[in-house]
Amino acid sequence: MKLSALGRIALATGIAVLATATLPGTPAAAAPVKRKILPVMVEFNDASFQFPDKVKASTPDTYFGAKSDSAASFLSEVSRGQYTVVPAVPEQFLGPIKLDLSAAGCPQGKINQMTREELTKRGLVAGKDYESLSIVFPAQKTDCPWAGLATLPGPTTWINLYGTASGIDVVGHELGHNLGFGHQGRFLCTGGNLGACKSDGGSSKTIMGGGGWASGFSAPELIRAGWLSGGASLKVTKSGTYTLRSLHGKGSGTRALDIALGGDRLVIEYRHAAGNFDAKIEGVHAYRVPKGSYGASSLIDTTVENKTAGNNAPSNTDAITKLTDKANKVSVAVVSSGGGQAKVKVALNGDSLAAVDASPSKSPTPTPSAATPTPTPSASAATGTEAETDDSEPVTELGSDGLTAVGDRSTTLPLAAGGGAALLAAGLGFLLLKRRRGKHA
Repeated sequence: MKLSALGRIALATGIAVLATATLPGTPAAAAPVKRKILPVMVEFNDASFQFPDKVKASTPDTYFGAKSDSAASFLSEVSRGQYTVVPAVPEQFLGPIKLDLSAAGCPQGKINQMTREELTKRGLVAGKDYESLSIVFPAQKTDCPWAGLATLPGPTTWINLYGTASGIDVVGHELGHNLGFGHQGRFLCTGGNLGACKSDGGSSKTIMGGGGWASGFSAPELIRAGWLSGGASLKVTKSGTYTLRSLHGKGSGTRALDIALGGDRLVIEYRHAAGNFDAKIEGVHAYRVPKGSYGASSLIDTTVENKTAGNNAPSNTDAITKLTDKANKVSVAVVSSGGGQAKVKVALNGDSLAAVDASPSKSPTPTPSAATPTPTPSASAATGTEAETDDSEPVTELGSDGLTAVGDRSTTLPLAAGGGAALLAAGLGFLLLKRRRGKHA
């Protein structure tokens, strides 16, 4: 596999590379969705599962099990019942299906094509009988540099299985890509100056940024999916003090403040242990959203320290206290935070934070805005197969043509192999893979 300089840097430093041009903006609120997903176990003519019975036993639990760490339970809880996945077939999965294909060289395009051809032979129609396809295959001979791969957005995930179960950190991460979420990085803005930030690793505040499934998704991702509706996401248009409820908590209330920052957006959330999420995350956090692409947000961190999924840093290590953007005349300060609620001052148009009343402002009625909808279980969202050849090569050139999933430009994004999302925090990093046809020198 040939990598550009950008790709080599991403692998060496753990910086997430975001294809912002391919990520749509805020969608309108969607009706509750049950998306039919079909996990398919595939084998090759030179590679089979070492313990196929164990893989068969673990696959339904990983995707549809009753425990909180199945894909269905995770997505249902994090979306507050607005989105989940359900089995496309009564057996909950198919396979193993033997492909007349060598495992060598990680031929993910051919694996996708041939698997879909086999499903067609069995009378299963994409977009009707199944809306998402998750291809699970043995990793031993593929030499794929990732544990999971996904179209972004799109209907396809590849699970490069190293053991007998991939787990929610891999599967949930890839399904997040299908929803339109990129790898969430971190901007280090020492002192809270938004005019002086540098990219610095992953956010660890979402399963998409190395935080593992127990961090759920971040506020910008929930906005992207349309899961913060009915005033849960508030577009701030005047200076004032605003009250935030915990992002994943129960009940009603404002969960995110969405503030214009020039051509970008600034999203503020409050995190506190709720349900199965955020046991290790606390405090008010901020994200920069480039050009309205909520799926491509990055955490704004004012501290050199970084709270990751695997270290013992305090749960509020990355929490903000004050942010200032002189160029866009925006300032934010946390008045209070804790116990499931936070109060945040926002000063716009150059207003002084000191002049902003510390009493919470009355939240205005949110105004709906037209935007691209979240992929839903319909023929337009999931029909067809990606046009790929076995000669296509993973590259890191952001200008390349992406995978096509019926009208959507899609990017393929991998999750580093051997340990799931938590590896980002260890410095192995995520690498953006774009697909293009033909061989490249």
